[in-house]
Amino acid sequence: MIFDTYLVTINVSPSLEESMVDCLLTFETAQGFSSFPVSAHDHRNQGLSVSEQVTGRQRKMRFQMYIDKDHVPALLDKIKAEFTGTGLHYWIVPVLEHGEI
Repeated sequence: MIFDTYLVTINVSPSLEESMVDCLLTFETAQGFSSFPVSAHDHRNQGLSVSEQVTGRQRKMRFQMYIDKDHVPALLDKIKAEFTGTGLHYWIVPVLEHGEI
């Protein structure tokens, strides 16, 4: 099965929210992108405050956008260049279907 559209999900620390917005605006597609706060849970305590270690969660900002297959490499190059060393997590999954009802 060949996929033409992918969903890119990116988690960053809240301090990087505005920088990520600026970065993604340069790749805005017809669908745009969404951002919302999430709680990240991980068994590793590296970089967590004492409070985060006690509660077992860390605040992150999540960004999601639909992107055409041809634009994925350029987006990855840009976020790697701009956010290396920041602890940014991302994943990309194929979209089976999307639309508006």
